[in-house]
Amino acid sequence: MSPLAFANEPAKASSEPEATLIEAGKLVDTVSGRVLENQMILVENGKIAAIGAKSEIEGMTLPDGVKRIDLSGYTVLPGLTDSHVHLIGNSNLHGYKSLSESTPSAAIYGTVNARKTLMAGFTTVRNVGAPGFADIDLMNAIDEGVITGPRMIPAGRSIGITGGHCDNNLLPYEDQKTSGGVADGPWAVRAKVRENNKYGAKVIKFCGTGGVLSKGTKIGAQQFSFEEMKAIVDEAHLLGLKVAVHAHGEEGINTAIRAGVDSVEHASFISDEGIAEAKTRGTYLSMDIYVSDYILSEGEEAGILEESLAKERTVGKKQRERFQAAVEAGANIAFGTDAGVYPHGDNGRQMKYMVKWGLTPMQALQAATINNAKLFGVEDMSGSLEAGKYADIIAVDGDPIADVSELEDVDFVMKGGVIYKAAE
Repeated sequence: MSPLAFANEPAKASSEPEATLIEAGKLVDTVSGRVLENQMILVENGKIAAIGAKSEIEGMTLPDGVKRIDLSGYTVLPGLTDSHVHLIGNSNLHGYKSLSESTPSAAIYGTVNARKTLMAGFTTVRNVGAPGFADIDLMNAIDEGVITGPRMIPAGRSIGITGGHCDNNLLPYEDQKTSGGVADGPWAVRAKVRENNKYGAKVIKFCGTGGVLSKGTKIGAQQFSFEEMKAIVDEAHLLGLKVAVHAHGEEGINTAIRAGVDSVEHASFISDEGIAEAKTRGTYLSMDIYVSDYILSEGEEAGILEESLAKERTVGKKQRERFQAAVEAGANIAFGTDAGVYPHGDNGRQMKYMVKWGLTPMQALQAATINNAKLFGVEDMSGSLEAGKYADIIAVDGDPIADVSELEDVDFVMKGGVIYKAAE
């Protein structure tokens, strides 16, 4: 088990049985890429104790008082995961509207967003940036069983240059507003990595180029020099933390990959050379190819600036084309949605876009399960339905391999052996 995440398990509800036996009509094996029929899963103490054909499991000596769950009319899958979310905050507050939101208010919305995300079938998420380390507090509250939500891998404060995508550029000089993760120079960025680690971050996120939603940044322009990026990555890796870089532009992407990042977020203008280098180094590409539709259709009402809308009109289709190129080249594809830009709980909508732009339904599922588990460093406990792993299990009443949009409406959710959403 990775020491970086899932260090604590939430206390089980007192009414939850110690053992559960799930009968699955169909079961998606994300390791082999096959769909198995008439399978059973024995869950004990929050983990999968045994899994196999119905005849095999029923032939075992089962625990006394085992609770049986009939999902024979459903397709059963591992819990889904998302490599790029922002649970903290109100997704309806963008641009200047966001200035009205305090960190305590954003944290309160985080508790609601966490529940919506879990109920949508996403049992693990990587939260790539939050004010005031509020995402770390949210993780702790979930782990302690205080609130309901997915397993979290929080980044704490995003690291960025002065005036860059991870800074706050909405106020004039007189107000002197600078985001908590801003640093310039190799030693200064090392200090920010250390600070994030001190306060409980489980992954490091920095901004390597301008962004769509930040005022005054050029989307393709590199932010941080190679030396600064290398300092961030080296310090994080020394501390046992992986690194995600926000990067849209070609040069920023290439520089970050050379610096050794573990994943590139967005990767909108990644070149063929960048894709090849990512493939060689094993770098994951976390490309949020659904969010463009939301930004351009509903973003203005949520406060997204016209400057940002104009940037999205440029980046949206290009990102999808580059996603297709990355798929065709065989690069490592993660499932990351940027939930928080759009309302939480709609994470599953990205599945059909990934299929439209090159993946098979099974590959899209694998991106949201075993691929992300490998990226997160928790593949020994998550990403597939296997004995010894966490009992993070979902089910849908349709066939997601025939129609991946079935995953937009999940019928059953179990996390750590606890049922949070029962099939009707």
